[in-house]
Parts: sequence; C-alpha cells; structure tokens
Amino acid sequence: MASRLLCASRAASYLRISVFHRGFSSVIKDLKYADSHEWVKVDGNSATIGITDHAQDHLGDVVYVELPEVGVTVKQGASFGAVESVKATSDVNSPVSGKVVEVNEELSSSPALVNSSPYEDGWIIKVETDNAGELKKLMDADQYTKFCEEEDSKH
Repeated sequence: MASRLLCASRAASYLRISVFHRGFSSVIKDLKYADSHEWVKVDGNSATIGITDHAQDHLGDVVYVELPEVGVTVKQGASFGAVESVKATSDVNSPVSGKVVEVNEELSSSPALVNSSPYEDGWIIKVETDNAGELKKLMDADQYTKFCEEEDSKH
C-alpha cells in the first residue's frame, strides 16, 4: 500500500496535479463535492459530474452504470441514475441543476472506468447549468476530505 501511494504521489508531483491522499482515496483540489459523494467540475456554464474516488472505493467493483437520457433536466440533490457494484446499488445525485447535454457512453461497455479513473475517464454526465449559486452549497476539497474522515470514523 505504501509503495502504491508513494508512486501515486510522485506521479502527481511530476504532473503537477493537486491531490490530497486519504489511504487509497484521493480528492482533487479544483472540484466541488456533494455530501452524497458526487463531484462536479464547472467550466463556465458546463458542469462535468461523476462519483468520487471515496465513493467508488466503498462501492467496490462497478459492474453497471445507469445513465440518463440527453436532454433531461436534473435538479441539485436529486437522483439522475445509479451505479451498481458487486456490493450494492447506489443512486447518483446531481450536485447542480441543469440540462443533461452529454452522457459518458463508454460506461455502458466499460463501467469499471468509474473505479479506475473516477475523475477523468469515469465521468458520468455533462450538464448545462442554470444556477451558478448552487456551487456555494457544495464542499471544496478540504471540506470534503474532512467530511469523509468524519464519516469513516463513525463506521
């Protein structure tokens, strides 16, 4: 475990990526996080959404991802799909409101991308946001890290 973490830290340093390590889970500095363990990356009025490394780690091997249709409206905090793993099925909630403009079709044939690359190749949907103020209700990386530590200490 230590060598794997050290290797990841060296790679992050080399690539100049801001990553906070918590065991095997990582939190990306420039994203926002929901308390239901989804992340969102906002660029203008475009938002990319997925589940966190912490969430995928607790779910185990993902075997199926239920995707919404392009064009549907999602609301902050409401479910838009599900992730099924060998352990459980979990709803995926949207951290922001808006219209789904793209879904990650790769997840239909390769749902394990959610495990292997939750912040890059394992994204789930892209949304055209309609309320930038909703981001204030989400956690930054430091807040999310603390939230996960507190949540894990209860179990």
